[in-house]
Amino acid sequence: MLYKKDKCSISIEEAGENGLKSIEVVPDDPSAFISKRTCTTAYPLELIELILKIKGPYGLCDEILRDEKPDYVQISLHYDLLAYIEEAAFAGARILDFGCGSGASTAILGRMFPQSRIVGLELNASLLDIARARATHYALSHVTFEHSIDPLHLPEGLGRFDFIVLSAVFEHLLPQERRELFPKIWSMLKPGGTLFMNQTPHRFFPVETHTTGLPFINYLPDKLAYHCARRFSKRNLKNTDWPALLRGGIRGTTPKEIMNILAGCPESAVLLEPSRLGIRNRLELWYIKLDRSKYPKLKEFYAVFARLLYSIGILLLPHVSIAIQKKLKSQ
Repeated sequence: MLYKKDKCSISIEEAGENGLKSIEVVPDDPSAFISKRTCTTAYPLELIELILKIKGPYGLCDEILRDEKPDYVQISLHYDLLAYIEEAAFAGARILDFGCGSGASTAILGRMFPQSRIVGLELNASLLDIARARATHYALSHVTFEHSIDPLHLPEGLGRFDFIVLSAVFEHLLPQERRELFPKIWSMLKPGGTLFMNQTPHRFFPVETHTTGLPFINYLPDKLAYHCARRFSKRNLKNTDWPALLRGGIRGTTPKEIMNILAGCPESAVLLEPSRLGIRNRLELWYIKLDRSKYPKLKEFYAVFARLLYSIGILLLPHVSIAIQKKLKSQ
């Protein structure tokens, strides 16, 4: 089956007798940037077509792989949660997947914790169409979704949660949203609960991998970073303005920024260290998830360099993956 959309040809073919489908996206312009051009999926055709309609061909395969590929979001959520908290603690708990997007992370959480009650919250209503279709595909009756209509306010009646997950979302918050919205998210966490943040680019990592793919742009002031992104990035950014780049995630975060935002909140925010699954610190947590399918030698070189930095008290990793526990300040 062949589709044409947004100057791309999309081929969807049966891949054997087990219901799998093979997808290939071929842009009319061979130089056009697509992070994932091919994938194989167990999704029904209706769900594939829905993703194609809403996300377009450039995001089709990446969106599918975020859910189905074991060493993508799945491995991140597995280690980034269970390296801190034992699996039994999630049974019967309420979990908020803030900024759930198209529901890949929510679907994974739903499969990881079938006895939990999971709520996905998202600003973009069209993405929730995909999220709900995913939940239906997996028959996740314990997963629900809510639409947030205001980027600076949360819907009423959500209640409080035992765990909150921000998976690849904090970098998409604008500066004002980080200062104003994040404390409100924190307020929905029960005392003793844990907030997990993962897959968020580190603001000062040498290569800005998320939005531009450019080295050293993280160290430039905003105006110069903006011009370099438009001029040198190969990711179709020539006509993108600075607010759109910020929304796209060009400026990551640091644990220090997160903790500074929470410092003014009524409850104490305690940055945890992983201590389960044989993992003793955040450097080991990063290394166990390391994808070596691309640039393996370069990544191993950086792993050695990161260990050297860590030995002198500096932790500089491509992404921020942290867990923060809420405690009453009297505790």
